[in-house]
Amino acid sequence: MAVGPKHAGLAYALHLAPRSEDGAHATLQPKPGKIVPNDEARPPVLGRMGSLEVRLATTAEEIRSAQRLRFEVFYKEMSAVPGRMSRFTGRDMDEYDAVCDHLLVLDHDVKRGPLQPAKPKVVGTYRLLRQEIAERHGGFYTKDEYDIAPLLQAHPRLRFLELGRSCVLKPYRSRRTVELLWHGIWAYVLHHRIDAMIGCASLEGTDPQKLALPLSFLHHYARAPAPWRARALPERDTAMDILAKEVVDPRLALHALPPLIKGYLRVGAAFGDGAVIDRQFGTTDVLVVLPVSAINKRYIDHFGSTAERHAA
Repeated sequence: MAVGPKHAGLAYALHLAPRSEDGAHATLQPKPGKIVPNDEARPPVLGRMGSLEVRLATTAEEIRSAQRLRFEVFYKEMSAVPGRMSRFTGRDMDEYDAVCDHLLVLDHDVKRGPLQPAKPKVVGTYRLLRQEIAERHGGFYTKDEYDIAPLLQAHPRLRFLELGRSCVLKPYRSRRTVELLWHGIWAYVLHHRIDAMIGCASLEGTDPQKLALPLSFLHHYARAPAPWRARALPERDTAMDILAKEVVDPRLALHALPPLIKGYLRVGAAFGDGAVIDRQFGTTDVLVVLPVSAINKRYIDHFGSTAERHAA
């Protein structure tokens, strides 16, 4: 079974700005940014905070490091069940890794032995897939869980980016690491002139009844408007409106949501129709839809219209 994009191990979401009472967000199109490498031998650094930096992977070894991090979080820490190849290699990997960009947070303050050169450690990652790349390689990963074709067809002039496979090593689950990941995504969005982001986010567990409150909240209070809506594939569709709207307590529901999904809500994301049970990962997945024009203005002000806040 194909594995849907995961977002895990992100223990702290950004808390810059709550939604307004009516859920509205300012509309603001970003100005295209420019990513310039520090020198020819060094990959472009998208941001820095202390010993941490965020940038794209540029070598096969860096991608393998991201895969090992994903294995550590998804399979050792959480309840995912690895396939034979993943068990053998100790890496979470699939065919999409070869065509995606891999956003990395690296820690340069790593102690090494006297005979070993200092080598930065990959402590956070996101997998990024641009629409033009996806179309040349069989489509987005999300299509294995959601019928996104009508969504893409409804916006033929927009450029979509798929976010997935995100995780942070447990000792680094702080606001600083997560903020660097978001900063890197924002710089990437500006550089590639992305108009909208999609991807699957996960709630732990595979029993919808135990997740009735958060799922019902997302359906009633955070459902994407019709032009931005996509539905789970019929054979995988699990109803989200388990509880009636009048019995959903938004405050309790927000408390029950994973931190990353709450972070997406604050930024301005909306959610698709229907959830998908992923038994290999032990999760219930929901579709995240985030038009750049819907991003909360305070986040743009925080990171900068050209992603200058944590620029190297």
